[in-house]
Amino acid sequence: MARVDFYVLKQAGPDARRRFACRLAEKAYRLDNRVHIHTTSPSDAEHLDELLWTFRDGSFVPHRLLGAGEDDEAPVTIGFGDAEPPAGELLINLADEVPAIATAFARIAELVTSDDDCRAKSRQRFAAYRDNGDEIDTHQL
Repeated sequence: MARVDFYVLKQAGPDARRRFACRLAEKAYRLDNRVHIHTTSPSDAEHLDELLWTFRDGSFVPHRLLGAGEDDEAPVTIGFGDAEPPAGELLINLADEVPAIATAFARIAELVTSDDDCRAKSRQRFAAYRDNGDEIDTHQL
């Protein structure tokens, strides 16, 4: 059973989710947690990879894309689809569905923006976590 936190953002659009994912990953990294950010596609993963370098002046979040052929074990990984991340404490899910890898994490962060499509898909994920018996908490930001 995982602890799932739904972060409900006032902003709309995928960029708001990505930026909040960067902030959350940075906070978890500073607390010595291993983080995996799950995206919907290769292009989303690459966009997030770039954003992690630039989202805030002075920030440093060591990270890598899964499957990039790098041998180092970065504390933050970014992947999509069936990519298997290394063991970690926190999964940040930016996909539309609950990924199969979710069961490997004790904590899951779901980011919800104010647009109707994102809210509808997050309700489906909420129901899936609830049906799985996971502990769910919602944070209005």
